[in-house]
Amino acid sequence: MDTGYTRTHVFENVGIYRVMLIGIDPFSCNERDTSYINIRVGDLEAVLAATAVKVTPPCDAFRFRFSNGSTTDPSRPFTDTSFIWKFGDNSAPVIAGMNDVVHDYPAAGSYIAWLVLRDTAYCNYPDSISINVEVGANVVAGFTTPPVGCAEYTAAFDNTTIIGQSYQWDFGDPASGANNTSTAFEPTHVYTTPGPYNIMMVATNPNTCNGTDTARFTIVVYAKPVSDFSYSPVAPVENTPNIFNNLASPDATSFKWVFGDGDSLVTTSRGPVEHQYNATGNFNACLYAYNAVGCFDVKCRVVNTLVVPALDVPNAFTPNQPGINSVVMVRGFGITRMRFIIWNRWGQKVFETNNRLQGWNGRVKGVVQPMDVYAYTLDVEFFDGKKTTKKGDITLIR
Repeated sequence: MDTGYTRTHVFENVGIYRVMLIGIDPFSCNERDTSYINIRVGDLEAVLAATAVKVTPPCDAFRFRFSNGSTTDPSRPFTDTSFIWKFGDNSAPVIAGMNDVVHDYPAAGSYIAWLVLRDTAYCNYPDSISINVEVGANVVAGFTTPPVGCAEYTAAFDNTTIIGQSYQWDFGDPASGANNTSTAFEPTHVYTTPGPYNIMMVATNPNTCNGTDTARFTIVVYAKPVSDFSYSPVAPVENTPNIFNNLASPDATSFKWVFGDGDSLVTTSRGPVEHQYNATGNFNACLYAYNAVGCFDVKCRVVNTLVVPALDVPNAFTPNQPGINSVVMVRGFGITRMRFIIWNRWGQKVFETNNRLQGWNGRVKGVVQPMDVYAYTLDVEFFDGKKTTKKGDITLIR
């Protein structure tokens, strides 16, 4: 048995139909109950239409004339009470027929007025339509857009006009031909070449004192720099870092190197950059080149690498001394996971890290530890999935 509560039915003929719903529940006190509803099906339809026009003079008044242009079968014309006007300003609705209705708005602003069909003789009762009414003494044109861009640049315009009805844009870009103008409310425009562009927008509203107003703005589209680089060795050499040479155009002033393995470098130097990959493979290395105004270009190249897993830990280091020996850390190639722990002679942990690029500077809570021999344990997993464990001693020399 279908126990759904929703039903649809198509009535094919004009008339009044009485629909009956019987609810049955043998476990209830009354077992069943009945509900009725009358549905009137007709073919007399009202086609709604309406306009709003400002009443002048004076031009600075907020009075509008609302005209009802609705139509229907001439055999059943509208009456004087077939419609309701709602003006969108919290004023009392007005019952009306086909005669014009005049309404005074209390203040400038945007309002949504409604013409509502209230005559139940029409099959589309209570249909309605809305009208946007812009109320004000003068139309004030305005728009915003970023003042600079990078070619090829898609400019987007935010229309801030007050009580405008129609718009005419000139993007100041004759090279774009027919696409140099638009009548959209908030258009976009693509500038393909660098240069300054003078944009003009004319806003129109015949229901205002001034009728039209013009807004202007200048944007500057800059050229992008050209990114390029080379690297060596091109053919991979076992456990050898790659040297990246910056070949970007002279107008590039800052750079971001993305090596394709999760590492990156941001710099203003045009000098060579060295990077050691940690696994064998093909990596998509990219150079982002930026000019002084932030325009950028990117160049990417595939770098082939050859890494053979290797592991070592120095057996001595000298804290507080200059150079690489001031920190003891794991050395090797192809390390993807690790746990490096250092202990003093009393079995106290003095250092632990999971970062292969982090080492111990010989300090505990900021204090350099005494010169002594320290033990370490090291668990490592390489990029190829192989694992190894290493133990040994490290001498702290002061």
